[in-house]
Amino acid sequence: MNATTTAADALTSDGCRLRYQIDGPADAPPLLLSNSLGTTLAMWDDQMPALRERFRVVRYDSRGHGDSDAPSGEYTIDRLAADALAVLDAAGIERSSYCGLSLGGMVGQTLGTKAPARLERLVIANSAPIMEPKESWDARIATVLEHGMGAVVDTVLARWFTTDFRERNPAAVARVRTMLEETPPAGYAGCCAAIRELDTRGALGEISSPTLVIVGERDPSTPPAAGESIAVKIPGARLARLDSAHLSNIERPAEFTAVLLDFLLARTTA
Repeated sequence: MNATTTAADALTSDGCRLRYQIDGPADAPPLLLSNSLGTTLAMWDDQMPALRERFRVVRYDSRGHGDSDAPSGEYTIDRLAADALAVLDAAGIERSSYCGLSLGGMVGQTLGTKAPARLERLVIANSAPIMEPKESWDARIATVLEHGMGAVVDTVLARWFTTDFRERNPAAVARVRTMLEETPPAGYAGCCAAIRELDTRGALGEISSPTLVIVGERDPSTPPAAGESIAVKIPGARLARLDSAHLSNIERPAEFTAVLLDFLLARTTA
């Protein structure tokens, strides 16, 4: 199959315009990628050369991020999951594999429990089933709405990447910094509210899709124990560990891509 690219397009989900992009052969198996809080679909750029050779890759800017609309007010994980399904519908895809990191992984957990018929395989990276304490999210919401994204960028980047990676890869960190700085405060706050209310712990056992959980061994945002707690509750789930902080697909791009491809192309779940 020869790789092809479809230009970025947009759809409307519950009155919100969502930007999405499709790469790869039209007849390849579909794969939906969902970004983290504070990034855009460009967070997956390091994975794209390998993925678009084997999959019809659909990426989108989550509600409140990038070139998608950023409605004011609080969002919910259920709403963000409905957005992901709307992207699949717009792309004409009934059933797809899914990979989401952090917030995207939380959306993936919800899709796994509430829309299993739409999922082929599920990858949950650097995520958690609950993010406590709620008060910390209230404080972050207040900070960005009052002072803008610049008030949290440095703190966030320090948690997203290890110190040695930040020192060795300033260009990669600068690229993510720009995504964070350009995220609309209303969209960031809306997604923070969704994360604040997240609690999938009681439903994870209902996920029937073959599942891979990826953890970063040096991730302070969603520590390894958080990912382990997801994997242990999903029947047959596979767990992979990377030597990274939170954005493992950027800090360890080759390893992340290899683990992802190994799982997505496997005939059975390990």
